[in-house]
Amino acid sequence: MQKIVILSDTHIPVRAKKLPQRLVEECQSADFIIHAGDWQTLDVYYELAAYTKTDGVTGNVDPWEIADRFGKKKIFAFGDLKVGVIHGDGSRKTTEQRAFEAFAEEQVDIIVFGHSHIPMMREVDGITLFNPGSPTDKRKQPQYSFGLLEIGDTWNLRHIFFDKEH
Repeated sequence: MQKIVILSDTHIPVRAKKLPQRLVEECQSADFIIHAGDWQTLDVYYELAAYTKTDGVTGNVDPWEIADRFGKKKIFAFGDLKVGVIHGDGSRKTTEQRAFEAFAEEQVDIIVFGHSHIPMMREVDGITLFNPGSPTDKRKQPQYSFGLLEIGDTWNLRHIFFDKEH
């Protein structure tokens, strides 16, 4: 069983000083970590990469060194499962529509995006659209969140919701 942690919009150190414990617990046993942008600092990458292989894309508030290292769009293959990743920022249309259209010419099973900080999962034309929300900046959402993708004979994708630790 492969375990992939999916997160976005950490905004460290602006919105939080560190990664929350609930996220760290999952990262400690993960096989791979995907970050869908708005890291805000490479320190977040280095911290995540200390747990396991970490990759992702740049977000609209990320500095040039993150944009240079990660780029705006990627596709990860886990066996036969293909996961497209993009931050989803831009003008016109919704974040979800921009993310979906970015992979219109690609054969992906899941599209991961961030930007809105709103956790969401739904299927469109056989493709699962997934926004993990934010583990550090929930805005008007009731809880903080990130995603967990488990791949075995089949795959299972879900949100992990949590309250900030005291």
